[in-house]
Amino acid sequence: MKYDLFNQHTIQAEVGFGGTGLHSGAQVNVVLRPAPPDHGIVFHRVDQPWAPRIPARYDRVVDTSLATVIGGGGVTVGTIEHFMAAARVVGIDNLCVEIDGPEMPVLDGSAAPFLDIFKQAGLRAQGAVKTCLRIEHSFMVQHGDAFIKVRPADALHIHYTIEFPHPLVGRQSYKWTLEAGTFARELAGARTFGFLKDVQYLQSKGLALGGSLENAVVFDEHGVLNGEGLRFGDECVRHKVLDFIGDLALCPFPVFGAFEVHKGGHALHNRLLREMFQRPGYARFVTPAPLMPSARVGGPLPSLYWEPLSLKRS
Repeated sequence: MKYDLFNQHTIQAEVGFGGTGLHSGAQVNVVLRPAPPDHGIVFHRVDQPWAPRIPARYDRVVDTSLATVIGGGGVTVGTIEHFMAAARVVGIDNLCVEIDGPEMPVLDGSAAPFLDIFKQAGLRAQGAVKTCLRIEHSFMVQHGDAFIKVRPADALHIHYTIEFPHPLVGRQSYKWTLEAGTFARELAGARTFGFLKDVQYLQSKGLALGGSLENAVVFDEHGVLNGEGLRFGDECVRHKVLDFIGDLALCPFPVFGAFEVHKGGHALHNRLLREMFQRPGYARFVTPAPLMPSARVGGPLPSLYWEPLSLKRS
């Protein structure tokens, strides 16, 4: 799939899949359906009588403790970050996601299966221009020794660093730029990971009930428990980049800028978007950025709390 910076896209045909939720352990079924221009990606909890809808947006995030969880209408949908990363990178703007449980299936713990699902569904260009955001001024969000530094750029660049006190993890850094094929080759297959003592504790509290060696990399004190080992020597940091892309995809518009992330997580990722939308002039709408960065929509905005009407009604 070639990323199209000019046109909005939805899927060509509906497609369904199912699996286990990583944290809930619930068996969940999902159907993806095409959606009209300026609709955005919207989740529908079809297991509820009123099928409440939850737009996949940063301001609908209600929990970031174990995964990214969005909520609305009295229900939530969790662990959406891997799915959202794949949707953003292939260029899907508008999508109806019908789900009959509280959490997206984890599948193999990476984003690779979602790329296959989107390939099966196909993409359809729509008669609407894709609006993007370009970072205009540098800024930083910070919590303790964790931070995200942001600066202007005409492409999406990510430099992510993690630190964990484990002999197979330690300090890892990875630099990634959105270019054709780089997500599929470098990031999509990187799986979520955890440490055995933490997994055992969470499961004793009724959490991480769907986790297994089939859908996560698990480390004990000395090594990795998965029989096949790691897919990449630095799989952990690659997965963190994947998570960041998925959380960044909760901005309704593709974002272009350079992001340096140190010891980040879902909470800090979400805080980044919330602060970006509250800082006048720190980002601007561009169409069809970044190939034509001079073609800005309007002048400096006092706020970026602007959304298509179809999103405002949610």
